[in-house]
Amino acid sequence: MPQPAVRVAAIDQLRALTMLLMIIVNDLWSLKGIPGWLEHVPADADGMGLADVVFPGFLFIVGMSVPFAVGNRRQKGENRWQISYHIAERGVALLVMGLFLVNGEYINELATGFQRGWWNILACTGFILIWNKYPSTWSRPLVYTLKIAGALTLLTLAICYRGGEDNAISYFNTWWWGILGLIGWAYLLSSLLYVWCNGNPAWLFAGWLASILLCAANHSGFLPGEAWWRKFISPIGEGAMTGFTIGGAFAAEIFRRRSASAKNWYASFAGAAIVLLAIGFATRPLWGISKIRATPSWVMICSAIMLLAFIFMYRLAENRRSGWYEIIRPAGTETLLCYLIPYYCYGIVQLAQWWLPDPLLTGWIGIFKSVLFAIIVIQAAGLLSKKLIRLRL
Repeated sequence: MPQPAVRVAAIDQLRALTMLLMIIVNDLWSLKGIPGWLEHVPADADGMGLADVVFPGFLFIVGMSVPFAVGNRRQKGENRWQISYHIAERGVALLVMGLFLVNGEYINELATGFQRGWWNILACTGFILIWNKYPSTWSRPLVYTLKIAGALTLLTLAICYRGGEDNAISYFNTWWWGILGLIGWAYLLSSLLYVWCNGNPAWLFAGWLASILLCAANHSGFLPGEAWWRKFISPIGEGAMTGFTIGGAFAAEIFRRRSASAKNWYASFAGAAIVLLAIGFATRPLWGISKIRATPSWVMICSAIMLLAFIFMYRLAENRRSGWYEIIRPAGTETLLCYLIPYYCYGIVQLAQWWLPDPLLTGWIGIFKSVLFAIIVIQAAGLLSKKLIRLRL
């Protein structure tokens, strides 16, 4: 059954707001003298700042989008295998992007032969050439040529790559999966679970609970430190990342089923948020609250925040109080492009050696600069998506 537009709008608006915050916090490295609560908390600290909520928030929204995306494909007549194939394609694309971008973080510019700025610009260009949704009026030979050019660009980068320190040079490899890669793994597992359990809330809850218990077991020292299967659970943060995405899918499925006839999902979401907050803070003495260590307490507290944020955003959308959303709308629909554009900006700045004076990078003036930068990026994504680039995985 098609869902009313307000429900999709609420998720899009929450996604757009989260992407806006993601661009801002990713730009904080360029600032000086800003409040500590905006930044990531160190790994050995017990607590979290705004930056520690943004990534889990995005993962939660990825999960919330799954029931609607799968439902749309089912309405088109696709079966489980066809939907699973699409999910696998999308997941692999995110893994590839994450892998290339994270290798850029460890690049040895001298050994590779070019600067990190060029690496990011060329890698993102390869992504766009491969995964862009080209206009239907373009000829197939042209589209295939562009996609092959993108693939050859990435292949050449991987062959040329050298990373690490001068005394320990390494080739292209998995340092870690990067933000997009972590999203890819969590999306892949949560989406396949949703498809193959037909969105059964009991199975989704079981998947979420298994993720939380795995995360708790890891932080309680119950898992062997050198076990071979750790390679398979480390990309999902030993359960933390899937805790967000499966939790989001579970919440969205409850929302879909209950909101069709009544609005008692408000109470369910608020009650669940209170329980998660209580458990998160109650277990804080055991594991602490830490994004970098991906503790269970952090997972539960951030999940609670997102449930409350969705209620608030839904109420705004329902009451047609969404004028604020227009300026950041592309962040809710062209999210991946919004994420990639800053890599071009930082690459150009590095290569051209363009730097703003310190007064414009300090304190609240610097924060205003980052907010303005994020809005410009989002508006640029909106313009590009209308003219040429529409990344549809």
